[in-house]
Amino acid sequence: MDTKLPVFEHTAIEQIRGIHARVYDSFHSQKTKPLSWRVTQLRKLWWAIKDREQQLGEALQRDLGRPFYEAYLTEIGWVLNDIIFTINNLEKWAKEEAAGDVPLTFMAMRPRVRKEPLGVVVILGAFNFPVQLSLGPLIGAIAAGCTAVLKPSESSPYTAALLQEIMEASLDHSAFICVQGAIPESSALLELKWDKIFYTGSATVGTIIAKKGAETLTPVTLELGGRNPAIITKNADPRLAARRLLWAKIHNAGQVCVSQNYILVDKEVLPFLVKELKTAIKDFYPEGTKASKDYGRIVNSRQFERLKKMLDSSKGEILYGGDMDAETNYIAPTIVRVSSTSDSLVVDESFGPFIPLLPVDNLDEAIRIANEVHSTPLGLYAFGSKADTTRVLSETRSGGASINDGFTHASMPTIEFGGVGDSGAGCYRGKASFDCFTHRRVVTNTPAWVETLLSARYPPYKGKLSQLKMINDFAPNFDREGKVVTFGLVGRLLALGGATLGQGIKRWLVLVVLALGVKYGQMLGLQERLKRT
Repeated sequence: MDTKLPVFEHTAIEQIRGIHARVYDSFHSQKTKPLSWRVTQLRKLWWAIKDREQQLGEALQRDLGRPFYEAYLTEIGWVLNDIIFTINNLEKWAKEEAAGDVPLTFMAMRPRVRKEPLGVVVILGAFNFPVQLSLGPLIGAIAAGCTAVLKPSESSPYTAALLQEIMEASLDHSAFICVQGAIPESSALLELKWDKIFYTGSATVGTIIAKKGAETLTPVTLELGGRNPAIITKNADPRLAARRLLWAKIHNAGQVCVSQNYILVDKEVLPFLVKELKTAIKDFYPEGTKASKDYGRIVNSRQFERLKKMLDSSKGEILYGGDMDAETNYIAPTIVRVSSTSDSLVVDESFGPFIPLLPVDNLDEAIRIANEVHSTPLGLYAFGSKADTTRVLSETRSGGASINDGFTHASMPTIEFGGVGDSGAGCYRGKASFDCFTHRRVVTNTPAWVETLLSARYPPYKGKLSQLKMINDFAPNFDREGKVVTFGLVGRLLALGGATLGQGIKRWLVLVVLALGVKYGQMLGLQERLKRT
């Protein structure tokens, strides 16, 4: 018997402005500032998710054909652990910090950094991991003390409707609101002023959102994608490479933004890799992928037709798979040998279970092609010797990288994740999620007794420049040719960073004055406390 799930319903566009006003007023009421309030929200969210594990699994199965094991591994269990990790560390993350690297002349002002919420944020989720990619950013926003509007992807309607139920059952109704819909509703949200926009999805839509943010100077975090390369050198273990990259490409039927889009494989290894890929598919799915309950489906007919056209347009040789069923949006894992970077399976991000193999003569060629196809992908995966993989990392760029595996770096909820260049802007997960929605506000407090030292900054300036330089300027430890000049440890200590011993003496005098001033300030504070008692 199927689990009963809530029905997906679009939010009326005329209500969206009022929803924005509600979360705006809620933030400015100061209710989200106390850590105790934030922790309570996160705890209630945890239980709302935990109590609906089976419903979430059913929703993900209906939306994506996702087996429950996959759903728990990368969605349900993921966000539950993310919440616990955040709760356990929130007090430490939110604690005010003393500013580092404070010049001697500013120490009395006690510079510090306050962690303050950015404000009112909007989160636009994605269809491929609709739980993780919606609730992950929301967890960070709650932890940071923001209020938020979440708009899940309409392409995963069962999950989207259940996310709304979860939010309404657990979170403050005035601070966290779910908006449902498609392009019209998203457009209405983006017409409003936010303190942060968080978007996960395609680069095409990401460009539109970045432009909307620029119109109001709103910071934007973009988690996009890219044509991620895997590089397999002649020194790689073809069996391990095959099994690990196959899993990365068949998980969620290939609808994973960090999975490899194509594989650059040394010609010497190619036949062994193909053999091991075929063996691994049979090992993973003894009865075939179509009959297996462990293999997912493409999210909808539009994406199915896009992938079918991509494969039909390829000039490559299909070595395995190619089977499709439009009625169920099934596409088999498909291994294709391609001969050019202009092949349809390489030119665009597939977001499906295609495994294009492009043979190369050596590592030089592999690195060159990877940089030409997409110089800033979201992920990169290198298999080979330590020397091989070290060189790949040194001569390429990517949002993240996994050595001798497929997207391990993106599999941990406690480690920051993000793109580079046109694969994304900003990062989140773990502490980075808290930081993503936090403003680091620098604060100083200048005591009255420092006025004598501050006199150097007031007009008239005549005769004060040399004094300013003596006290304020840092001395270089290098000559005009860029060579390091050492003065010895004792000299550096005596000069306190000054260029000469004379500068050092004046700096020591400033230090003494500061020390006396701090002591004086402490005495005044003690006297005030005694008066109050």
